[in-house]
Amino acid sequence: MKIILLGYMASGKSTIGKEISLQLEIPHIDLDDYIEKKLDQSISDIFKNHGEIFFRLKEHEYLKELLNNERDFVLSLGGGTPCYASNMELIREHKYNESFYLKNSISVIYDRLIKERNKRPIVSAIAKEDLQEFIAKHLFERSYFYEKAMYKIKADDKSLEEISMEITSYFK
Repeated sequence: MKIILLGYMASGKSTIGKEISLQLEIPHIDLDDYIEKKLDQSISDIFKNHGEIFFRLKEHEYLKELLNNERDFVLSLGGGTPCYASNMELIREHKYNESFYLKNSISVIYDRLIKERNKRPIVSAIAKEDLQEFIAKHLFERSYFYEKAMYKIKADDKSLEEISMEITSYFK
């Protein structure tokens, strides 16, 4: 069993992934962390030194590597992962994958991203007054891919525990 969490930046994929991992007693893997370890560089440095196309190629390569692994785990994807290189089809074709889209409103995402903008290469250069519009457009473009997840979890008004319990209930 592979539980795959997807959604926009700052939707809680990593935080919720860690919680689910504890509840189900299976490992948690954050795809961005995995890429950083494999390439021995931060995501920001990968973008800066090699560009987004290089990053997306490596992201696809390492996603395939993980999905072909026999182990059970919870995998938190990057916000763009489902949208590139047929990654969503790759996720959907593996019969032991369960994918969950963590849906958050634009205002919730904005409130979270404004606090951590410097850590996010895609939004770090966007002015504060332009960020909400950027999120709205970007989320609109990406939602086509996110909606292909097996399950959709509305996460706005739920606690970490409520979201985790909702997801783990599918496996008990």
